[in-house]
Amino acid sequence: MTPGLPALTEADVQWTAVRAQGPGGQNVNKVASAVHLRFDIVRSRLPADVRQRLLALGDARITGEGVLVIKAQKFRAQEHNLWDALQRLNALVASVAAPPRQRKATKPTWGSQQRRLQGKSLRGATKALRGRPRDG
Repeated sequence: MTPGLPALTEADVQWTAVRAQGPGGQNVNKVASAVHLRFDIVRSRLPADVRQRLLALGDARITGEGVLVIKAQKFRAQEHNLWDALQRLNALVASVAAPPRQRKATKPTWGSQQRRLQGKSLRGATKALRGRPRDG
């Protein structure tokens, strides 16, 4: 996790056990080993700026009410899937924890401007050769 930002634990989320999808035979059909983890971003204890950046992600897993839903079904054991979902949640929060760097406006160098104009001239000359031949 990021310094200054607490790691999210089981106490911060709601989770339910569901049956996993895909191949797996009897284990998949009988055991609810997959985990649906629900994290309410709006009511969380995260700082306001981190909550805003998390809601602004545009991630399909975030509902209209601001609840992040993560489904973990990689492992056969429910505890492992819960741990995996918490790790993915903490990774997502860590990705938006640091504010984005502000861009400094810069001007192109004289050399880069000259190279750009030279490239445009060459491209224009190439295209001029494609037209009808002119007399004169």
